[in-house]
Amino acid sequence: MERLKGFERAHLRGLAHRLKPVVQVGRNGVTEALVGAVVRALESHELIKVKFVDFKEKEEKQAVARALEEEARCELVGMIGHTGLFFRRNPDPEKRRVHLPGRAGADGGDR
Repeated sequence: MERLKGFERAHLRGLAHRLKPVVQVGRNGVTEALVGAVVRALESHELIKVKFVDFKEKEEKQAVARALEEEARCELVGMIGHTGLFFRRNPDPEKRRVHLPGRAGADGGDR
């Protein structure tokens, strides 16, 4: 997966303002069930918010976010407070819900 550019991240953060968290990370951290929930949410939405319930320290949240990025093959777009924003583009152009500005073949319309 090609890494997002700064202006693409900014665009995604703007789209995410109206989103609610769809996955919550509890005290067990990154488990198989959590990764499965994140993958399913990304497949259907492409852009999701993940709430870190039991991780209050910045370093802990960053470690969990990096593990989620690797396990779910997605990218952390940003972190605000105890909420992380993750993105993974749908490989099927017909099913894309999020349009990234400046990308060739980025059809699919805005969210």
